[in-house]
Amino acid sequence: MNQTSSNITLGASQRDSFSKAVTKNVIVVALGVTVIYLNASLIHTFHKQQIFNTNPRYILFIHMVINDTVQLTLTILLFLIGYTLYHINVCLCSFITLLALFTTENTPLNLSCMALECYVAVCRPLHHARVCTVRRTYLFIGLIWAISMLSVLPDLFVALATEPVAFFSKDVFCLREIVFRNPHIILKRDTWYVLLLVVIWLTLLYTYFRILFTARAASADAKKARNTILLHGFQLLLCMLIYVDPLLKTLLKYWFPNSLTDSLFACYIIISILPRSISPMVYGLRDKTFRMYLKKHLLCSLTLVTV
Repeated sequence: MNQTSSNITLGASQRDSFSKAVTKNVIVVALGVTVIYLNASLIHTFHKQQIFNTNPRYILFIHMVINDTVQLTLTILLFLIGYTLYHINVCLCSFITLLALFTTENTPLNLSCMALECYVAVCRPLHHARVCTVRRTYLFIGLIWAISMLSVLPDLFVALATEPVAFFSKDVFCLREIVFRNPHIILKRDTWYVLLLVVIWLTLLYTYFRILFTARAASADAKKARNTILLHGFQLLLCMLIYVDPLLKTLLKYWFPNSLTDSLFACYIIISILPRSISPMVYGLRDKTFRMYLKKHLLCSLTLVTV
């Protein structure tokens, strides 16, 4: 699970011209600032309204927004570093990479928790208030981070145990495969990803079909929840593109050898930025309550700017 496809672009033998490099950096920064600004508005709205702070669904949602904001910031930072500094210290690269991996793995886990909350709300409504409490929601968020750490931190421990001390003082092009290059790490990573994806997809499929059967009773809430689970699945598919990233880059190198940097840049936008822009648009703007308060916040901000 690479933290950014753009690093491959810069690590390829082809290099962009100055004007093309500036254009790509402007596009990435503009898209990133737009998504981060919208996410910041969602976070501000969440903290200003008590109604959201006591609802497990909104707590899980805002955790995903914060998580995706951090992940997007890190990938853009690595993109800019690749074009400006090119090489950075191994220790700094390892730190940024680990944070990016934590937040990347958190997203599908958070989506599965949101799907389970929808399932309880629709199929077990009498138990929802007892099962989905605020305290348990924060415990689940802690569990999400714990699972991600158990998945990622062994990479660091293996690197510390197998790499020579001099390696950590070197300057390298910042890629996960460069700083965590032990073959056992790659085998562990692939095995863990397969197991993780199977569990998450089984969770989504189970909750979707249970909600689907409930929706046949013409319940408006059940139908809305069914559509929400479908959106979870769509977003998870986008998140899963990162798993086929190495294969996709190999195919692009074979198909478009003369325009490799442009092809990989498009992959970076689709794989790293597009999935992170889905959350605020699909969940924040789609929810009537959240949309109402968000509009008030944006209108107040616009009024202050014009005054």
